[in-house]
Parts: sequence; C-alpha cells; structure tokens
Amino acid sequence: QVQLVESGGGLVQPGGSLRLSCAASGGGFSPAVMGWYRQAPGKERGLVAIMTSGGTINYGESVKGRFTISRDNTKNTVYLQMNSLKPEDTAVYYCSARQKLLKGYNYWGQGTQVTVSS
Repeated sequence: QVQLVESGGGLVQPGGSLRLSCAASGGGFSPAVMGWYRQAPGKERGLVAIMTSGGTINYGESVKGRFTISRDNTKNTVYLQMNSLKPEDTAVYYCSARQKLLKGYNYWGQGTQVTVSS
C-alpha cells in the first residue's frame, strides 16, 4: 500500500520560512507527479506546487516567487521551501502523488498545519 507522510508544518511569523517534506512509501510506487495542495477554512483545496519526475513544475499563482518545490526521486520525496510567508498562507498543506502523468488515482497525505501569525 502507498503511504505519504508529511512533516515540517508549524507556527511562523509573517516573513518567515518553513520547509515541508513528504515521503512516499510502497513497493513499486514511482510517482510521475508529486506536489502540494492547501486548504484554508471555508475555501476550496488549491494548488500550491506540483512537480513531475522529469522536472516540470507548476506553481499556484499566489506562491510564485516565494515557494520552491523540489524532489529526490531516489527517495520518492518531495519538498516545499516556503519563504516570505504571509498570513494568507495559513492552511492545512497536503502532499499528493500520482503514478501516471495525466490521470490516475491521487494519493494524499494526512496534512500538516501551517499557521502564519504574529
């Protein structure tokens, strides 16, 4: 079975930084796409950043220039470096992974809370 385990969330002041990690486990699982989504209370889950195994990246518009996604394909691990954090970044951040590039089942982590507040 596939499992995604996230870490790195917490409380940070505006302008601060956090680094999230997500490790995928499961025999034979080599995800073509891994990335991050987030959901704040009362809002829909939205794209933060996704990255293919070949290195193609898509960022959500609100995080461009502030967040950086990276992958270690040998470890099936994806990272999210979050800089210049704003209160509006406060949300539960979910890791996602998919074996196929354009379709297929999306696996999800349990989510990690990121709170940006003074």
